[in-house]
Amino acid sequence: MEPRNYKFISPFELNENTFDLLDNQWMLILAGSKDKHNSMTASWGGFGILWNKPVAFVFIRPQRYTLQFVEQNDYFTLNFFEEKWRSALELCGSKSGRDIDKTKAAGLTIAESLKAIAFQEARLVIECRKLYIDDIKPENFLDKEIISKHYPKSDFHRLFIAEITSVFKKEG
Repeated sequence: MEPRNYKFISPFELNENTFDLLDNQWMLILAGSKDKHNSMTASWGGFGILWNKPVAFVFIRPQRYTLQFVEQNDYFTLNFFEEKWRSALELCGSKSGRDIDKTKAAGLTIAESLKAIAFQEARLVIECRKLYIDDIKPENFLDKEIISKHYPKSDFHRLFIAEITSVFKKEG
């Protein structure tokens, strides 16, 4: 990433409305290397404190190509964009990286963050180090309607809890 365009901030300085970030603005989860990577649009997840660390948690369905990249790497990034990039997020949420180069098709540029990769065009990048992985289990749902509404194919998400190690906010 071009350091002159970004300000490094502590996760505790992040003053964004996280409900708006996830539900309305969406994010691209990105993992891999500059040469081999994949991203996916996501709006399910959250931020908080766990194990005395600032954390992010994200959910990825088993059929998503991005899953293998997140599983194979210790770090991934959560990338948030200005509204003018909405079509790029829509493309990354509707096409598979198995079939096309989503980064190129979306007009995005891969850049190196501290320990991972990120999108140069993102206005906010949250770099994360994986701490915990688990699969959503149907037998643990107390409200069974969630299963019928969100998992008709029984493709239950894999949960990743990750320490937020760096936050980059675009200046200007």
